[in-house]
Amino acid sequence: MPYPWYGQAVNKKATFVLPAALLDEMRSMVDRGAAESVSALVRDSLEARLCELRDQILRREYEEASRDPLFLADQAECARDFEQVDLEGLS
Repeated sequence: MPYPWYGQAVNKKATFVLPAALLDEMRSMVDRGAAESVSALVRDSLEARLCELRDQILRREYEEASRDPLFLADQAECARDFEQVDLEGLS
């Protein structure tokens, strides 16, 4: 899932140190048509990894919330508040 600011932000150069074999593999993938450029491959790969990390954090936060008595009480109260509306939607 692309980040909301992707496509709206101005590109900015950055310098990273990567293993030579990784760079060679990246260039090989571009040469074989798997990516439009090394920059695009890096961008797409980082975006995918950042999405994975964000999902991991969100899952951990949900797990923590599932053990939080105040959060659970708030959820139960919200469910009670909307119980009648939910039932009306089923009929």
